[in-house]
Amino acid sequence: MRTFVALEIPDWYAGEVADFVRSFGPTVEGRFTPPENYHVTLAFLGNTPEPAVRQVMDVLDELVRIATPATLTPEGLGTFGRPHDCTLWLGFQRTDELDDLAHDLRERLDVRGIPFDRKPFVPHLTLARRVQLPEGALPATGFPGRCRTARVTLYKSTLQPEGAAYQPLYTVELPDLPR
Repeated sequence: MRTFVALEIPDWYAGEVADFVRSFGPTVEGRFTPPENYHVTLAFLGNTPEPAVRQVMDVLDELVRIATPATLTPEGLGTFGRPHDCTLWLGFQRTDELDDLAHDLRERLDVRGIPFDRKPFVPHLTLARRVQLPEGALPATGFPGRCRTARVTLYKSTLQPEGAAYQPLYTVELPDLPR
């Protein structure tokens, strides 16, 4: 099964992000991510056999003992791909807590021999895919505020013609512990 591990976005914050996306109006065309699918990917695992899924759950249980919630502070828009067929995303400021969380997760996956996409961690939330960007700059105002998030979830991703469907398989809540 196709899987990834991500920070969940609280519902109230997903609403703020959706309001921000609506501010683009008709200037941006593409397949917009539904707010219930908003997340910040920490590690994309890809095709994961059932025994490895159990090991990933063990890794998440370990994170509860060493990681703390993360603050997401928007810092701008970015894209992956070509301007006329790209993925548009909202980027978040890099912080020690975000970087440590992604590093600790990936290190523990690595120790267990669980493969994952080794691209550098870029804290972002995907807003839309197959986007055709307009000429000039996108609106850079009205970004959502900051958000603190503590839920880390292992998701199953099923590709469908209308876009990916995400099913939570296992979730942990990171406690506010002193580091």
